[in-house]
Amino acid sequence: MKQEAPYVNIERSIIKPFRKTIWRPFVKGLQEYRMVEDGDRIAVCISGGKDSMLLAKCLQQLKRQSETDFSLEFMVMDPGYHRANRALIEENASRMRIPIRILESDIFDAVVDAGQSPCYLCARMRRGYLYANAKKLGCNKIALGHHFDDVIETILMGILYGGQINTMMPKLHSTNFAGMELIRPLYYVKEEDILAWKEYNDLHFLQCACRFTEQIAKEREEQAKDGAYGFGADIVHTSKRQEMKELIRSLRKISPFIDANIMKSVENINLDACLGYVQKGVRHHFMDEYA
Repeated sequence: MKQEAPYVNIERSIIKPFRKTIWRPFVKGLQEYRMVEDGDRIAVCISGGKDSMLLAKCLQQLKRQSETDFSLEFMVMDPGYHRANRALIEENASRMRIPIRILESDIFDAVVDAGQSPCYLCARMRRGYLYANAKKLGCNKIALGHHFDDVIETILMGILYGGQINTMMPKLHSTNFAGMELIRPLYYVKEEDILAWKEYNDLHFLQCACRFTEQIAKEREEQAKDGAYGFGADIVHTSKRQEMKELIRSLRKISPFIDANIMKSVENINLDACLGYVQKGVRHHFMDEYA
């Protein structure tokens, strides 16, 4: 009996064993926020991690099944990866039958001296680079692999560290590239289910290819050996997002509905019970109309 190619089983797993946890939430997000429409040419931005690779396969599957007329371009921006990291991305793309287009840049070198945390600058430069190249390829949308957990982590980070209530939106109009939109098709897909899909298919992706965070990871490993690192320890966490992951993990032990309620909180904002809010850059206070 002829053995099927690995990509066949990978694709089948999305719509069979992971239909309830990945495919249905994926389709729900697309439909609820009208992310994919006739005539769209979508640049799927692939970092090499589990999320963007799953996103690519879901959109490929959607194109095969959907009556919507759209096209896909799979973009990998190489900001200066180590050779082994770049090779892993190329190997996974080949194994999964994702026809990637690699775009060269020197963003890692450009931000290396940007202070203690170059992450913000790096993210902005990468986003701009992706928009610009997607537009050159005739795309009107870029798709990113942010998932449900990214969304609720953003909500908590805004409350606990920013003193504001906001979230990671499912789609956005670009302010710098006219006619371009950003979409997040994995908006309702949970990270634990992406991890389960990865393990089920015995896939190995990049954890993080950033030189800065690779160094942080090494430092944390050393701290762990000394028994110094842990949630609640005196050592300052470099990644506030990692703190949120751990906080949400602990809250889920209290109630399995915690994450869903965090998401609902930004869908059910009662302006009659808010001290203030900002709309289109204008700040409003409840005392303005109290009389």
